[in-house]
Amino acid sequence: MSETSTKPYLIRALHEWCTDNGYTPHIVVQVNDMTRVPVAHVRDGQITLNIGSLATNRLVIGNDFIEFQARFNGRTEDIFVPVGAVSAIYARETGAGMGFEIEEATVSTEHTGTSTSDASVQSIPSASDKPTASPAAEDGSKRPKLTVIK
Repeated sequence: MSETSTKPYLIRALHEWCTDNGYTPHIVVQVNDMTRVPVAHVRDGQITLNIGSLATNRLVIGNDFIEFQARFNGRTEDIFVPVGAVSAIYARETGAGMGFEIEEATVSTEHTGTSTSDASVQSIPSASDKPTASPAAEDGSKRPKLTVIK
């Protein structure tokens, strides 16, 4: 029997931590063929989703997938994200969170889009081992950034 991944447990723990502290949890997802998200909100093969209680309905953070309903441009969408495609979870207000490796078998960069989004979703640059400042952060806006916690 193979060992269970710690990734879904850490995602659930950080989601709970964000919620308990009044923060808004966001996940960064590498979009692939198994991911069901509004394609119009995908940028550079990624989508950032607000998974806070005010932005989601029927949120389930399972060991293999994250599933919920959210509104995009006034329309309710069913969202399905394989846990293997999640590259980070963080608190929008502080940037505190954790980055993860993507399971290569689940990643595809076929889906890209250019639309902007509502409060339930944001697009951010590609995640890497070391976080970098985004262009929006350089111009003085209050956009959250991912910080590495050791």
